[in-house]
Amino acid sequence: MRWPKYRPNPIAMVRLRDDRPSAIPPLVNVGLIAVCFVVFIWQMTLDPLARLRAVYALGTIPATLIGGAHLSAAVAVIPAVLTPLTSMFLHKSWMHLLGNLFYLWLFGDSVEDSMGHRRYLSFYLIVGVVAVIAQAYPEPHSTAPMIGASGAISGVLGAYMLLFPRANVLALIPLGRLTQLIRVPAALVLGLWFVLQLLLSVVGADPGTGFRAHIGGFIAGMILAPFFRRQGIPLWQ
Repeated sequence: MRWPKYRPNPIAMVRLRDDRPSAIPPLVNVGLIAVCFVVFIWQMTLDPLARLRAVYALGTIPATLIGGAHLSAAVAVIPAVLTPLTSMFLHKSWMHLLGNLFYLWLFGDSVEDSMGHRRYLSFYLIVGVVAVIAQAYPEPHSTAPMIGASGAISGVLGAYMLLFPRANVLALIPLGRLTQLIRVPAALVLGLWFVLQLLLSVVGADPGTGFRAHIGGFIAGMILAPFFRRQGIPLWQ
């Protein structure tokens, strides 16, 4: 691939779609996106106090999951051990929701295609739980609830990195007042994304963002993808 004369920062790219067609309809991927939208709309219908209570009840709180703390009976509507599953369907804002689901829409259909519907759903939930644990474990006494699908989606990105690094992503590059569409190798896009998560985790940027969840989910996705892919699906396509 030949870069344009102006060499952009790939981290600043807006990824639009990949160039890999899917052989099966992404029913589970679309379903996950739909569930996240429905749950978020439900969150928005709540008054601010009820919305906050829902985040504490259904989000993952490290102190209650692994630190031995307990929520009051009025808030603890489900056991703490189940909150890693429920937390990945909650979001704090429209930007949080749309940013996460854009990545899922872009990369999830190909991963579902490689695994099949049932395996993909199991894979998504497992890497999401691993990501939550990766975020929570270093701070077992934190009382801040964790929500969002980014950990599970990071697992999908990790799987895509292992399965389809030779695929290309159509990216929109900002060039001052102009923009340019170019095709970028998925390995470059996802590799830079992962390095960025590592760097932001080390420097402690934006404490409200679960960089450890992103890292843990991505690594889990790469490790588990070979075991969830359908028979005959090769790696490094």
